[in-house]
Amino acid sequence: MRVQGRDTRACWWDGDAIAFLDQRALPARVEVAWARSVEEAARAIEDMAVRGAPLIGVVAGYALALAARRGGDLTAAYDRLARTRPTAINLWTGLNAVRSAAPGADDMLAAARAFDDAEVAAAEAIGTHGMALMRPGIRVLTHCNAGWLAVQDWGTALAPVYKAARAGLAPFVFVGETRPRLQGARLTAWELAQEGVAHTVIADNAAAHFLQRGEVDLVLTGADRVAANGDAANKIGTYTRALAAKAHGVPFVIAAPLSTIDRATPDGAAIPIEERGAEEVTHVEGVDEQGVLRRVRVTPEGSAARNPGFDVTPAALVTSLLTERGIVRASREGIASLFERD
Repeated sequence: MRVQGRDTRACWWDGDAIAFLDQRALPARVEVAWARSVEEAARAIEDMAVRGAPLIGVVAGYALALAARRGGDLTAAYDRLARTRPTAINLWTGLNAVRSAAPGADDMLAAARAFDDAEVAAAEAIGTHGMALMRPGIRVLTHCNAGWLAVQDWGTALAPVYKAARAGLAPFVFVGETRPRLQGARLTAWELAQEGVAHTVIADNAAAHFLQRGEVDLVLTGADRVAANGDAANKIGTYTRALAAKAHGVPFVIAAPLSTIDRATPDGAAIPIEERGAEEVTHVEGVDEQGVLRRVRVTPEGSAARNPGFDVTPAALVTSLLTERGIVRASREGIASLFERD
């Protein structure tokens, strides 16, 4: 996708290191950073320099290949990377895709590259299938960042939007700010601006208002893990959007590649939910008038805070799942049909 008019990916193999766009710097600055060891890659994932379920899997896969090229302990490398983020199943999908390759450094790097390219192909296919949901002037509400920054290229929820924009359908996107880390306001809005897609940022608690007023035609989000029954974990706040969409008769669609579907997890109750540090709630970060990135406290000293990173939307609230193999019901039967060719 486009960064300042140039096509790029969110991360790439660079010599003997993993290069990536540092998402913590956006939208103020476009910064490239490098992970030259497994520990640096793990910290980039934990600190959300790279984030988004598919991208986490890609970076983890490259990091395991990096360990092989450095002659490191692959079991220790796998275990370290597997501990970084508990909710997104793509982390293990990427690690396992590389670990299952022939036990040579070149073979593992080739497997990491193949997994990377497969995720990009899946994202573009999601966009192609998602065109069935698009129409001229469609008004889409999304949550968090499910664009190319989260998936290397195209994205999941935003892939149909980008396809529609390039086809001249002029979609419009309501971008939920996504407290506490503001992935919508900082990342999704930046992506859409780079692609020239019309959009406006709204406070998270304004979403139901616009749904109630009939100003939203479709709610479209990504997911970090989809259970075998169609329950889906995504960024905290997704569940409330699904409830509001159901109340007002607006379709609620989850877009995710097959690498995000975890058939070993029976339902949403079995999905581990990451709880992140309280400081993400007690403080906010932004750029001041001089262009300096600053972090300030917004709560009283001593006030406690809870910070679950994800919530689970029950399958009953999901109109359909949009995948690289088409659109299916969010049900055991619908999910099973996606894997009939495997």
